[in-house]
Amino acid sequence: MATIQQCEAALESLAQQMATSSHGKNASGFKRAVSCQIPDLGTGFRAQLADGTLHEIIKGTDPGAQITLTASSDDLVAITSGELGFTTAWATGRLKIDASFSDLMQLRAML
Repeated sequence: MATIQQCEAALESLAQQMATSSHGKNASGFKRAVSCQIPDLGTGFRAQLADGTLHEIIKGTDPGAQITLTASSDDLVAITSGELGFTTAWATGRLKIDASFSDLMQLRAML
């Protein structure tokens, strides 16, 4: 099981990857509240997704988030490091996503 610190570092790494990726350029004006729940640690993180990158990553979940991701700590670290593909994780149920269809398509385009 990964630690809270490893999960936070993984999300910070994802934010950096998104900030330098050309995929995020397609997300101009796309702003959503994001919550990442980590059930095996009994916690999560929340952030703002704006213009293709994550901002203001802080511990705690946001029940009003437009996009909610749920994954185990190990799977979160594997997804953000590239060891586990985002689509594969979602298709196998290791990553659950609660979002509108249009938000899901926009998120997919960014990753």
